[in-house]
Amino acid sequence: MKDFAGKTLSWTATENVVELELHREPCNEIGTATLEELEKLAQAVEHAEKSLRAIVIHSRIAPGFSAGADLRELYRGIQQAPIEQRTPRVRDFLQRIHRVLNTIDAAPMTTIAAVHGVTFGGGLELALACDIIIADKSARFCFPELRLGLIPGFGGIPRLKRDIGNAVIRDLLLTGRSFNAAKAQAAGLVSQVTAEGGALAAARATAAQACKFERETAVTAKRFIKPIPYDELRQEIELFCEMFSRPAVEEGLRKFVENTDKMPYLP
Repeated sequence: MKDFAGKTLSWTATENVVELELHREPCNEIGTATLEELEKLAQAVEHAEKSLRAIVIHSRIAPGFSAGADLRELYRGIQQAPIEQRTPRVRDFLQRIHRVLNTIDAAPMTTIAAVHGVTFGGGLELALACDIIIADKSARFCFPELRLGLIPGFGGIPRLKRDIGNAVIRDLLLTGRSFNAAKAQAAGLVSQVTAEGGALAAARATAAQACKFERETAVTAKRFIKPIPYDELRQEIELFCEMFSRPAVEEGLRKFVENTDKMPYLP
C-alpha cells in the first residue's frame, strides 16, 4: 500500500504494517469527508500486497478515538433535503459505511484499534470492526444513540452480539452510559488496557507479533473465529432508516446541534 495523507485521516505503510491515524478536529466525527477517505482505505486493503500482515488504527486527537457520526452534518442534511429524500440519503450513507467496515472486518490481515478517551457511537463501531481493541485507561465506550431516538447504525449491534454477552449490550444500548477501559476489558470488549498514552505502543507490539505468522494460516483462523453477521447488519440498516423518519429524531438532533457544551456528546 502507498502512503496517504487526507483531510480527516492519513496512513503510512511499511512492508508488513499500515498505521492509520485519525485527525479530524474536534474528535474524529465520521461524516461524508471521513467516509470518502475510509473508502480509499477499504479499496487499498482489497488490493494490498500479500506481505501486508497488520493494520493499526489510532487517533492523534486529544479528546479521544472518535465521537462517532457527524451529527451536525446529519442535521444539516435533514434541514436541506426534501422530506422524501431524507431517508434514502441516510440509507446510502449507511450502506457505504457498512461496506467499509465489512471490508475492515474481513480484511486478510490483523486489524488493531488503539483507542483512548472518547470512543463513542460510530467510533466504537469502527473499533468493533477491528480484530483487536487495545485501550489506554482513559478510554470510555458508549452508545448514546437512544438519546436521539435511534440505534447504532454502523454495525455496532450485530458485532457486539457476535463478540460479547447480551447483558453488556443491553446495558450499553438501553442506558446510554459509558464504560471505562477496565469494565470494557472485563466484558471482553478490550483485550489489553495500558497506561494513558500507551495504547499505540502496545498496538505496534501486537502488530509485530501478528506479523510472525504465515498469512494464509492467520486468514483461515480469522474466518473461523470471526464470522461477519451480514444478515443482521442489513437488518440494522433497515431498522435505523425506519426509526430515522420519526419526528423525535429531528428534535434530538436539533438539541444536540444547539448544545453549547464544548463536548456535547459526553454523557
